[in-house]
Amino acid sequence: MAESWSLLLWGLFILLATATVQNQRASCPQCPQHSSCVNGTFCTCQDGYTSESGDRFFTDPKEGCIVTDRRVIPDNNCSERIFTLKAGEDTMTIHCTEVVRKSTKGQSAVAFLSYSTLGNIINGSFFEEERHLQKMDSIFMNSRVVSGTTGRLQDSTLTSSAILTFQHLQEGYRRGQQFLCVYWKSTHEGASWSTEGCYLLKTNDTHTSCNCSHLSTFALLMAFTGQVEDGVLTVITYVGLSLSLLCLFLAALTFLLCQAIQGTSTFLHLQLSLCLFLADLLFLIGVNQTAHEVLCSVIAVGLHYLYLAAFTWMFLEGLHLFLTVRNLKVANYTSASQFKKRFMYLFGYGIPAVIVAVSAGTDPQGYGTVKHCWLTLKRGFIWSFVGPVIAIILFNFVFYLIILWILRERLSSLNKDVSTIQNTRTLTFKALAQFFILGCSWSLSFLLTDSIPEPAWSVIAYTFTIINSLQGVYIFLIYCVFNRQVQEEYKKWFKGMQKISETDSSDIVSARSTQSKVIEELEKSTEFTEMRKNT
Repeated sequence: MAESWSLLLWGLFILLATATVQNQRASCPQCPQHSSCVNGTFCTCQDGYTSESGDRFFTDPKEGCIVTDRRVIPDNNCSERIFTLKAGEDTMTIHCTEVVRKSTKGQSAVAFLSYSTLGNIINGSFFEEERHLQKMDSIFMNSRVVSGTTGRLQDSTLTSSAILTFQHLQEGYRRGQQFLCVYWKSTHEGASWSTEGCYLLKTNDTHTSCNCSHLSTFALLMAFTGQVEDGVLTVITYVGLSLSLLCLFLAALTFLLCQAIQGTSTFLHLQLSLCLFLADLLFLIGVNQTAHEVLCSVIAVGLHYLYLAAFTWMFLEGLHLFLTVRNLKVANYTSASQFKKRFMYLFGYGIPAVIVAVSAGTDPQGYGTVKHCWLTLKRGFIWSFVGPVIAIILFNFVFYLIILWILRERLSSLNKDVSTIQNTRTLTFKALAQFFILGCSWSLSFLLTDSIPEPAWSVIAYTFTIINSLQGVYIFLIYCVFNRQVQEEYKKWFKGMQKISETDSSDIVSARSTQSKVIEELEKSTEFTEMRKNT
C-alpha cells in the first residue's frame, strides 16, 4: 500500500513539473533571431550578439540581436599591437594605440557591430555626393551596415587608419561596377552616406577592404557607371551608319522610281527604309547631345518612335507575306486584297505613336541619360521599347514558320502556278534574311547584360554593332542589287544616262565646230575688208 502511494506521488510530481514547463514555454515571448528565452519571460541575445537597445534582457519582439565583437584592454596595456574584430563575415582591424588613446586610467574597450537589416532602411538612395552621382547610373547596398566604436563619442578620428573588410551581398563581377566605401555622415541639414575619409584598398568577387581614418557607421555601396566607351565600336558604328544612310537613300529612290516592282511589298519596303533612314540620321547627329537636357529628351523620344515604327513596318511585312502565302492555299481567301494602305499607315505609324505617348506621359524623365539621348534603364522604362520589339520578333518568327510549312506543302504537290509559288518563295527567303538582320541583331542586344563575362560580351557587342549599323546595306543588296527586275531597270537608267552624256558631248562638239566655223568666216570677212581698203 505504501509503495502504491509513493508511485502516485511521483506521478503527480512529474505531471506538475511538465505542466509548469509547458506553461513557461507558452508565456515565453516571441524572441528574435539569434536569441533565446529566459525563465519563460525575457529574451536574451546569444553569445556574439548584442541587443539593439543594449539591454541584456528584453521582451519587445521587434528588438534585434546585432552581431558584435568586443575587446577589453585591462589597464590600457597594449600587449597586442593590432586587434582584428569580426562580426558575422565582416571584420575590422584597428591599432591598440587608437583604443587606449586619450584614456588616462582604467580599462579601454573597442566594439565592432554588424546590423542585419539596417541596410534596407538607409540604403544606397541616401548617397548624395554630386561628384559621383553625375557619373553613375544606379547605386545600391552591397554589404551589411557595420559600426566601430571605442566609446569616445567626442573624438572618432584615428591617427592610424582602421581597415574594414566587407562581405559582398551580391558576389561576382559586373561590367561598369564601382565600389564606394562610405560612412554615415550627420550634419545639421540631415544625414547621408559619404566617402569622406574612406577609400577602397582592394576587392575581389566576394570581399572588399576599405581604409577609413575615423570610426563611425560604415557600409559598402556598389555603383554602376555604365559601359566604358570603346573607340573601335564607335568608329564601326559611325562608318556603318553612314554607309547605311547612303544605301537606304538609294533603296528608297529605287522603291519610288522602279515601276517594275511596284506593289504592296515594295510599299512596305519603302516605309521600312524611310523609318530606318530617319532613325539612323537622328542617331548620328543627336545621340550624344546630352549637354541640353530638353533637346536630349526630344531626340530620345524621336529615336524611340522611329525605331518602333521600323519594327512595326517589319511586322506588317511579315503579316502581308503570311496573307499572301495563305492566299495561295485558300483560293477564295481575299484578306490580302483587303489589306489596304490606309490601314497600314494607321497601324505602322499610329501604334508606335501611342506607345511613345503613353511612355512619355507615364514617365517623362525616362527619356535621356547622362551619357546618351536614349531610354533610361531605371524603373524598367527600357521595356517600353524592348517589350514591343520582343513581341514583334516572336510574331514574325511564328509567321515565317507557318509560311515555310505552307510553301513546303505546296511545292510537294503539282500546281499550275509554279512561277507564282517560286516568286513567293523568293520573297519569303528575302523576308527571312531581313528578319534575321533586323530582328536577330536587336536580339543580340538583349544579351549585353553586365553578367556576361568579358570575352563573350565583346564578341556579342562587336557582332551587334556590325550587323545593326549595316542594316541599310543589307536592305539595298537584298531588295535592289540582287533583284533581277531592279537590275534591268538599273541597266536602262545607266544606258539612258550614257545616251544623255553622249548627246551632251556631241552637242558640245558640234557647238565648238560651229563656233570655229563662225570664227573662220569672221576672219575671212575681216581679211577681205582690209584688202579692199588697201586697194
